[in-house]
Amino acid sequence: MRRITRIATVGIASAALALSATACGGKKSSDTASDKKEASVALAYDVGGRGDQSFNDAAYAGLELAEKDLKVKGAEAEPTDGEGEADKVQRLTELARKGNNPVIGVGFAYAPAIKKVAPKFPNTTFGIIDDTSVTDKNVANLVFNEEQGSYLAGVAAAKVTKTGTVGFIGGVEVPLIKKFEAGFVQGVKDTNPNAKVLTQYLTQPPNFDGFSKPDLGKATAQGQLDGGADVVYAAAGLAGTGAIEATAAKGKWAIGVDSDQYNQAGLSKYKDHILTSVTKQVSQAVFDLIKSVQDGKPQTGEVRYGLDKDGVGLADSNPEYKKMTDVIAAVEKAKADIIAKKITVKTAP
Repeated sequence: MRRITRIATVGIASAALALSATACGGKKSSDTASDKKEASVALAYDVGGRGDQSFNDAAYAGLELAEKDLKVKGAEAEPTDGEGEADKVQRLTELARKGNNPVIGVGFAYAPAIKKVAPKFPNTTFGIIDDTSVTDKNVANLVFNEEQGSYLAGVAAAKVTKTGTVGFIGGVEVPLIKKFEAGFVQGVKDTNPNAKVLTQYLTQPPNFDGFSKPDLGKATAQGQLDGGADVVYAAAGLAGTGAIEATAAKGKWAIGVDSDQYNQAGLSKYKDHILTSVTKQVSQAVFDLIKSVQDGKPQTGEVRYGLDKDGVGLADSNPEYKKMTDVIAAVEKAKADIIAKKITVKTAP
């Protein structure tokens, strides 16, 4: 595994490249065949990068599994603070020039860059997670029914709250995160119409700090807890870890997102207060795309993961959650009803 640290993808020192032949930057398309063979698949991370205990780490887990099971070599590229579209274009271009296939943009923010870069490398498959706006014959759109998993979280929150007030924190107010909000609020209200949901977004686009600043999540969660919430669900990437910290400090329930955050090593000191997590099988989506390319049948177009395929769900790693048989029964019923289309979950508030 070769990882590019948080440095710009342009103007990388040649000395650094000498140490890491597969790093993203600097070298031109005249790389040797051995370079290309060594770096066969690549991830370009979203805001927060690897180590966010959430979305990016889930993508990394898929790459890690592919390296183990498919015997491929993987390269990783980190975002830079405050970067623009040109930086993403440069990053994806260099990864493709290295011979990586597929090249996967982790997050919807890569859509404009992939739209520009994919046509220039028609023999390379580009994957983009959480976006369907960019289409091409060599682009695979890996998307999820986040609202369905969030609905289940809403059911659980409504069942465990003692105050009748729960909180939702969105990292950045964009359509993707509003899907999380919509499902969660609907799940809460369908379970307990009298429950109150406090909703707040950390930042507005084009400011994406709401996905990367734990202090923002922490302060917002503290405000919701002070407002009476005893369950807080944050869909905010790295910033969500701050919400978990604040909620655990108050002895209340936090609900994680994307990865099973109860099992994240970086959150181990708070795990007893992570009731459950809304999971997205980002790792499986990454692995499936890599395998499809290795098999010579690259995925293309929309590849959707929902409750019906266990592409989203609700984790049950916390032993305390497993003891809540009435909560689990309500969640399982809701899951069955969504799959059977007895319940239609909203995708916008």
